[in-house]
Amino acid sequence: MTKPLILSIGEAMVELSQTGQPDQWRLGIAGDTLNTAWYLRRLLGTNWQVGYMSRVGQGDFSQRMLDFLTNEGIDATHVSRDPAREIGLYAISLKNGERSFSYWRDTSAAKALADDPARLHGALAGCKIAYLSGITIAILAPAARETLWTALQDARSTGTQIIFDPNLRPRLWDSATTMRDSIEATAALADLVLPSFDDEATHFGDTDMQATIARYLSLGAGHVVVKNGGGPMCFGGADGHGDITDLVPETPVDTTSAGDSFNAGYLAAWLNGADCTTAIRAGHALSREVIGHRGALVPQALAAIAAQQKPDT
Repeated sequence: MTKPLILSIGEAMVELSQTGQPDQWRLGIAGDTLNTAWYLRRLLGTNWQVGYMSRVGQGDFSQRMLDFLTNEGIDATHVSRDPAREIGLYAISLKNGERSFSYWRDTSAAKALADDPARLHGALAGCKIAYLSGITIAILAPAARETLWTALQDARSTGTQIIFDPNLRPRLWDSATTMRDSIEATAALADLVLPSFDDEATHFGDTDMQATIARYLSLGAGHVVVKNGGGPMCFGGADGHGDITDLVPETPVDTTSAGDSFNAGYLAAWLNGADCTTAIRAGHALSREVIGHRGALVPQALAAIAAQQKPDT
């Protein structure tokens, strides 16, 4: 029997992160949708397939990404090769645990990941879940963005569930209006939207988390879970409505991948049958562990979660 597939769609890049020692940097492969795929692969075990869809070049760093996916058990079938462009690069700088990024991605091959409609439809065919973010759509040309929306709509009509994290990054957009319109157009196709309240308040003017939920539900989203930087959270839609007020925040070492890991923790619990409240707590627990370490992909965080879940003997 074929295992259900989660296909994560987006841009992965070479990541340079600080080690904590002067002038020493660690090289890795990361990116918001890849981060979530990586955590999902480790959380879900063997009952699910986790795949990644993107585009890379022909060089050594692009091959490094493909090797990384294979070694981590993430299906790279739908990562295509570009003859002219290469994989992008970013560096993380930290100040008091908060991150800032420097990017080298103008010629990233991933910008062409949705240029081929047939390949896109083929990748989505039979998927149980398609996962993407605001960065996924931000890096695409307008025509390719439309191609992706059409493919997602077609996939959803045949049973694929669409999961969307708006992950607002204004610098990637030509205007704030285009960003807002494109985010809402994608959310309208989604069964689950996972926004961050600080971004939604800043760029959409939402006065509280309930306003964020109401706006996305009014567009056609099936369910909305609003992240809130480790603070109280709200959810609403097809899986019920509620809020969680007793989440314990964590002083971060590095907030890179905080939201990506939350999404993975939430989705893994939800796919294993947890209700929304339990899934939120699972996502929060993983994210708390992740931000206690440097970098996007933190094996120690998963080990800590596994130890917490181990029955007492």
